[in-house]
Amino acid sequence: MTTSTPTVGALLRTWRERRGISQLELAGRADSSSRHISFIETGRSRPSEEMVLRLADRLDVPVRERNSLLLAAGYAPRYAQTALDDPSMDTLREGIERLLTGYEPYPALVVDATYDVVAANRGIVMLLDGLPEHLLTPPLNAMRITLHPEGLAPRIRNLAQWRGHLLAQMERQIALARSEPLRALYEEVSSYPVAERTGDGERREPVPYIALPLVIEHDGHLLSFVSSIATFNTPMDVTVAELAIETMLPADPATVKYLRSLGD
Repeated sequence: MTTSTPTVGALLRTWRERRGISQLELAGRADSSSRHISFIETGRSRPSEEMVLRLADRLDVPVRERNSLLLAAGYAPRYAQTALDDPSMDTLREGIERLLTGYEPYPALVVDATYDVVAANRGIVMLLDGLPEHLLTPPLNAMRITLHPEGLAPRIRNLAQWRGHLLAQMERQIALARSEPLRALYEEVSSYPVAERTGDGERREPVPYIALPLVIEHDGHLLSFVSSIATFNTPMDVTVAELAIETMLPADPATVKYLRSLGD
């Protein structure tokens, strides 16, 4: 039995169809012709390295998969994948640590493409206080910790809404990238039973939120956060391209007051 390796044309066609655009539309975006795009997809024409990268850019292909396209076309990979503990990443690590520390006492963390936590500040450590050891054994996974019935889930007041938001976020990422590890993680966390909330915590007057908040209890206090996620512009390394920095902004004055009191 033999297994054929997909051609660059077949891979590009898959990405184009996944993005839901026609050959004509892609040609317009890539300053080419629909005839040339058709020839590439059917294997009648071998695209240049520049054309492969241009089409990958117009199709918003993840950096990791751009290397696969280049290899399928007979070219060398363009993007390195450097471990975060490599000396060449010292400046990046120091910058991330400075950013996370500077955001304290508010929670902030950095995750990779499958939501494994690669860095976190004391605000995150505070939220994880009291979780069972088996969830805190490295590598910590942000989705697993949040949705596991022994994790943060029982503390989240609006669990149904927040769980729906996280699962929808993962679905969008799976649609954008061919990631079997991410799909496996999604299957795992979406199968968790929805944990019942323990304790009532404090009660507050309704707050007009600017975005869907994470409403979570901590030590008898009700905390509210809105989440912001940042990535690196035009990354030239697979590792860096897959990092995401999530900062949790207090969504009401009571949360600000409580977190600041912890540092006093």
